[in-house]
Amino acid sequence: MPYVEVTLPVQCPREEIYPILKKMEQYPDFMEDLVSVTVIERNGNTTITKWVSNVDGRIIKWTELDTFDDENLHIAYSQIEGDLKKMQGEWILTPIPEGTEIKLTVDFEFGIPMIAGLLNPILKKKVRLNSENMLKAIKERVEKPV
Repeated sequence: MPYVEVTLPVQCPREEIYPILKKMEQYPDFMEDLVSVTVIERNGNTTITKWVSNVDGRIIKWTELDTFDDENLHIAYSQIEGDLKKMQGEWILTPIPEGTEIKLTVDFEFGIPMIAGLLNPILKKKVRLNSENMLKAIKERVEKPV
């Protein structure tokens, strides 16, 4: 199963980044690959969100369970239905001297064994690029001069 991990240092404390990450329904406002993120349900420290992404003209849809650990400023997510067989990961915010290192992990499975060997490397590259773009968008948002 392909696994992607991307990190990016930002000059902002993690306490300011975490609330932005929690407002997933606002991601399409500053992440160009996302068409929409809709909160279906909020329940305590979890949400169920419906995502629509446009990756090189291909629409990918999924619904995920998001779990928020406010004490540790950590978010875990896992697909509960959608176009991939499996997708899960986490947002990790680590303090560093100049701010915060944002880490996004994505563990996924395409789900068609006969073509997985061919498609997984291509999809992994697209997921990595999309994840890097997400982190850059967050960096631009939190480091934006006032």
